[in-house]
Amino acid sequence: PRIALTRLMGWYSGIRSPLLARASIAVWRLFSDLDLREAEPRHYQSLQECFTRRLKPGARVVDAEPSVFVSPSDGIVGECGAVSGTQVLQAKGFPYTLAELLGGDEALAERYRDGSYVTLRLTSAMYHRFHAPCDARMTRATYISGDAWNVNPIALKRVERLFCRNERAVLHFELPGSDTPLLLVPVAAILVASIRLHALDVTLHLRWPGPNELPCDVPVQRGEELGWFEHGSTIIVLAPRGHGLCPGIATGARVQMGQGLMTVARQPL
Repeated sequence: PRIALTRLMGWYSGIRSPLLARASIAVWRLFSDLDLREAEPRHYQSLQECFTRRLKPGARVVDAEPSVFVSPSDGIVGECGAVSGTQVLQAKGFPYTLAELLGGDEALAERYRDGSYVTLRLTSAMYHRFHAPCDARMTRATYISGDAWNVNPIALKRVERLFCRNERAVLHFELPGSDTPLLLVPVAAILVASIRLHALDVTLHLRWPGPNELPCDVPVQRGEELGWFEHGSTIIVLAPRGHGLCPGIATGARVQMGQGLMTVARQPL
């Protein structure tokens, strides 16, 4: 039922009708804090266009400090901090392993042993595009098909290993001049499946079997747009040992794309 409902929402949101889009957005405003004052454009042909809206130039300031990774998206910080071996928290008392999150790749999980992580939850009303946290090369994407559980705080406290069950992509980055890796894991959810990446000329969605390895070799710059959720969901940021969290990054904090998120290790690991 979750997947069927998600596909139905995907069909509905893609209907090109300005009148239907205005009516849907009006209903949406009744149940959320949707604010389109920063958006460009302000008028939409479909509900999907509103979900994937761009922001006006200058609406977000990207921290230029080279000693930090910036937040790839707007969001609310969920669990964050140090990776315990290769285990992280979904919510208090609900751990999961990196290998499970990364599609069973034990070797990849080992690269992030005792590293740092931040989980960013995007609400339905937020800006849904995500960006590069630093200058890097995106070397590949792994698409993992899955379920479409809700990822709100209530569900995260009830459904074990939820992020490991849902549809997700694993985006691999290497920092220039070193072999230091960085991962972004966009996780889809009910009503919000489908992920679009500029580096790949495809939309990743629930109809793809997985995991799919999608090689690419694309240089990206700090703050550069990487893609978007068709609607929104969660992004997990993973860095190896030696990296930490910037001041103010804690559970419940609201962050904006471009804000300092993680500190960079002094020496490549």
